[in-house]
Amino acid sequence: MQIFVVGGAVRDELLGRPNDDRDYVVVGATPEAMLAQGFRPVGKDFPVFLHPQTQEEYALARTERKTGRGYHGFAFHAAPDVTLDDDLARRDLTINAMARAADGSLIDPFHGQHDLQVKILRHVGPAFAEDPVRILRIARFAARFSDFSVAPETQALMCDMVASGEADHLVAERVWQELAKGLMENRPSRMLEVLRDCGALARLLPEVDKLFGVPQRADYHPEVDTGIHTLMVIDQSARHNFPLPVRFSALTHDLGKGETPADILPRHLGHEERSVRLTEQLSARLRVPNDCRDLALLTARYHGNVHRAADLKASTVVTLFEKTDALRRPERFRQLLDACLCDYTGRLGWENKAYDSPQRLLTALAAVNAVRGGEIAAACTDPGKIPERIHAARVRAVKQALNEPGEEPEQH
Repeated sequence: MQIFVVGGAVRDELLGRPNDDRDYVVVGATPEAMLAQGFRPVGKDFPVFLHPQTQEEYALARTERKTGRGYHGFAFHAAPDVTLDDDLARRDLTINAMARAADGSLIDPFHGQHDLQVKILRHVGPAFAEDPVRILRIARFAARFSDFSVAPETQALMCDMVASGEADHLVAERVWQELAKGLMENRPSRMLEVLRDCGALARLLPEVDKLFGVPQRADYHPEVDTGIHTLMVIDQSARHNFPLPVRFSALTHDLGKGETPADILPRHLGHEERSVRLTEQLSARLRVPNDCRDLALLTARYHGNVHRAADLKASTVVTLFEKTDALRRPERFRQLLDACLCDYTGRLGWENKAYDSPQRLLTALAAVNAVRGGEIAAACTDPGKIPERIHAARVRAVKQALNEPGEEPEQH
C-alpha cells in the first residue's frame, strides 16, 4: 500500500498558496485492507474512506469509463493494479494532476508544474471531453487564478463539447455549485468570460449572455455595454469580499436589460420588473438557495430606488423600508445596499466614486426604528388606522433625521 497527496494541495503548495484541504490516493490496496486499518467507507460510487484519526479522505486509485451523457454517465474501476499514473490521467487539468509521495518527491507525469510556471490551464487528456462539469471547473479556476490563460487546445475542446450538446446534460445542482464557487473567487468576471468564449454561457445562463452587446446611456454607464457592466459589478463584489448572496445579486441585478425593446435603447425603462422575472426564472432553474434568490429579487426590483435615495421623498423612503422588510431584516437590507454599491461602482471610471445612498438610508432606517409603534397602536382608538398612523410617524421621523425630504425624480 502506497499513499500520495494529490490534486489541489500539491498545486497550491507549489504556488505558495495556503490549502488545508488535503486529498489522498491509495495505490495497491483493497477496500478490505482499508477497513482492516480502521478507515470508514463514505464513497457511494467508488471507494473513498475517512482516516480513523484525522477524518481526511483517502480514495483508492481508480480509472473511469464513459457510459452515458452528462456528469453521472461513468463507470469506475478501483483495484490494487491501478497505478498512480492511471489515477492522475483521469483528472481534469495538468495543474491538478500532480502528486507528492511520502518521501516528498513530486510525481508530475503531465507537466503540471511547467503549466503552473507559464500560467496555463490545460486539460490532461481526451477524457476531459467526457465530463461537462469540467467546463465549469476551468471557468472557476480562471476566476481563482485570474492571470492564467486557457490553452488553445483546451479552448477548442470546450467549444466542441458545447457544440455537441454535452454541456446541455449538466444537472442544475452541479451548475449552481460551480457557479457559486466561481462567484466567490477573487475575480469572478473571468468565469463568465471563459464560459462565454466557449459558448457555454448561452446554454447555462442565457439571461446573462443576452446582456452582452446591449447598450446603455453613456452618461450613466461610460462602459456602455451591459454585459461588460455586469462583469465589473461582480468584480466589485469580490473586491469588497461580500458574501455569496450579494455576489449573486450583482450578477442578476440588470437581467431585464437583455430584453429591453430595441426602439427605446439605450434607455431601459421598466427593466427592474423584467429583471425580477428573469431572476426568478434563473433561480428556479438552478435551484438557487433562498437567501441568494431573495436578495437578488430585492436588488433587481429596488436598486434604482436606492441609487436615487438623495431625491426620494420621506414617504417613499419609508415605503422602501416596508416593502423590503428592512425593519425586521436589517442585515438583509444592508446586503441590498452592498449590492447597490457594487452596481454603482461597477462602471468605467466610477470604481472609487463616492456613493452616499447607503449611509443616507441607514440614517433614515435608524430613525424609523426609533419610532415606538406599540405606543402609537395603544393610543389609537380606531384599530384600522394603526398602520396609517405608524407609517405617518415613520415619515415624520425620516424627515427630521434627513432634514430634507426632497421631491421624487423623473426616472430614466
